[in-house]
Amino acid sequence: MISASGVRITWSDLPGYVRAAVEEVAGAPVLSAESQAGGFSPGTADRVITAKGDRFFVKAVSPAQNTQSVMMARAELSITSALPAGTPAPRLLGSFDDGQWVVLVFEDIEGRHPRTPWEEDELDAAVRALGDLADALTPAPVPDAPTAADRLRHDLASWGRVAADPPADLDPWAAEHLDDLCAAAERAQAALAGDTLTHCDIRADNMLLRPDGSVVFVDWPWGCVGPAWLDRALLAMNVLVHGGDGDRILAELTDPDAAVDFIVAFVGFFLDHARHPAPEGLPTVRAFQRFQADALLPWLRYQVGPPAHPAEPRNRAH
Repeated sequence: MISASGVRITWSDLPGYVRAAVEEVAGAPVLSAESQAGGFSPGTADRVITAKGDRFFVKAVSPAQNTQSVMMARAELSITSALPAGTPAPRLLGSFDDGQWVVLVFEDIEGRHPRTPWEEDELDAAVRALGDLADALTPAPVPDAPTAADRLRHDLASWGRVAADPPADLDPWAAEHLDDLCAAAERAQAALAGDTLTHCDIRADNMLLRPDGSVVFVDWPWGCVGPAWLDRALLAMNVLVHGGDGDRILAELTDPDAAVDFIVAFVGFFLDHARHPAPEGLPTVRAFQRFQADALLPWLRYQVGPPAHPAEPRNRAH
């Protein structure tokens, strides 16, 4: 299995003035820092402990690592600074942006990522937490957040690019059903209207399970306004990739057909992007995208292919 991980700089790689800015937010010198695995940003993701014994989570990145990661850090700053109190997300305690380095200092959450393959009790907790999250963030509390339709427009058009220039190793079944796959992606794009602030990057490695069983959602750069079912559809996709009953999640949504189309569209995104060179500072992301596409293709054949008997309707995750 290919994990969602990149190659990070660490606390010791930060310029002295950047570390000093973090310590100003923390209110004491940092005595130790532990880099965290997971995620694709090449910037820091450090749990730090200060001379006072306080713990913080520090994220920092500059264009020297990756220019898009800097834009994502600023987007995350915009979203997390506006989340209402009580949102199951780490509290933003301070930030620093000198036009070069972007730094976010969060509360440190005691917890661990859900296990994959997904375990039923942890999956149930995640589903409940996403339902509560959607309720808490409807209507969207960030008025200038992008819409999901705008945020995902290019990604959801990926089957069209695959059809226009098929990869040499494109799955034969997918090659035969490109018209159906493009149609599903178009339906997905049309279904993204809504007034909920969504996380839009739900995966096991973007969640933390607290000791009490509650769930906290981390890493918010992709936050956007869309339908309330969007994050649970992304959870279902992650479960389908890593193991577990993702179809059950889809069947319980208010619009399961739209959610299925959405996942179908994302398989095209994974295939289209996986064939391109890796972005600067993100050497593993293409392999991870291809891994997800390959994991989802058997499910895709069942959702898009013809029913076993002509008289039977296709089971759209119901």
